[in-house]
Amino acid sequence: MCTAATYQTKDFYFGRTLDYEFSYGDQIVVTPRNYHFQFRHTEYPVSHYAIIGMAHVASDYPLYYDGINEKGLGMAGLNFVGNAVYAEPSENCDNIAQFEFIPWILGTCASLTEARKLLSHMNLVNTPFSEQFPVAQLHWIISDTTGSVTVESTADGLHVYDNPVGVLTNNPPFPQQMFQLNNYMYLSPKQPENHFCKDLSLTAYSRGMGALGLPGDLSSASRFVRVAFTKMNSFSGDSELESVSQFFHILGSVDQQRGCCEVTEGKYEITLYTSCCNASKGIYYYNTYENHQISAVDMHKTNLDQDTLICYPVLQGENIHFQN
Repeated sequence: MCTAATYQTKDFYFGRTLDYEFSYGDQIVVTPRNYHFQFRHTEYPVSHYAIIGMAHVASDYPLYYDGINEKGLGMAGLNFVGNAVYAEPSENCDNIAQFEFIPWILGTCASLTEARKLLSHMNLVNTPFSEQFPVAQLHWIISDTTGSVTVESTADGLHVYDNPVGVLTNNPPFPQQMFQLNNYMYLSPKQPENHFCKDLSLTAYSRGMGALGLPGDLSSASRFVRVAFTKMNSFSGDSELESVSQFFHILGSVDQQRGCCEVTEGKYEITLYTSCCNASKGIYYYNTYENHQISAVDMHKTNLDQDTLICYPVLQGENIHFQN
């Protein structure tokens, strides 16, 4: 499955983990302002905001998993299997296919406020990209420096929820994820105190007992609580290196290791990649399961006015720094 989060220091950071048992052949893709998107049901502007993110490119079309635009708006789609339901195209609204949703928002909205307005007349439709790429069951987080929303299309329609924690995982639906945080209001980063019984002599018998009771399994419900607690209590300096390092540590709290989550016989879900976007500067940082070194692509070091995609391969293979 997947986990997304935001983080604010001097700059605004947005990123996610992608957890799956195999890769589709992902690339870091910069979509310049003059790349021509062909939407199935709605006219798309010839010129739009530039986008950088992780995508699979099929027939010269970027199928984005996550990304940011040049204005500092971020968006990611995460699995929502069993709950996502998309509509049929209808009149008097913007009919947007599921695979068009990220470029539609990031290409045309400079802020979360603008995205909210666009969402108010959107119809998310069930048109597949192709026979090879059927409709994916997803929900989304959209964020900038002012906050976040979660977008879910279910059997009872399209829902846009304020997301005060700035994190998202998978099932159950977002309101239930938020409600379950009530079960963990006792959590604290401080050493625990005895509230069990005043007549018992109970003590914190070791250092490092902060966050006692934080769930540690790999379910999406537990990951939501764990990354929300980690992010909301996170502290770092505000330099670029300190902020990026801390963001990777935040999402590292929900890493999936091969062997811990078997999805079919002999196949295991792992954290294929973790991303961290400096949305303020347009830099896409990432590492992978096979390469823990942080690599980066700066969208502003490319030609953002050209009309063809700019693709960078995902770097694999550990790069170990020997000191002797």
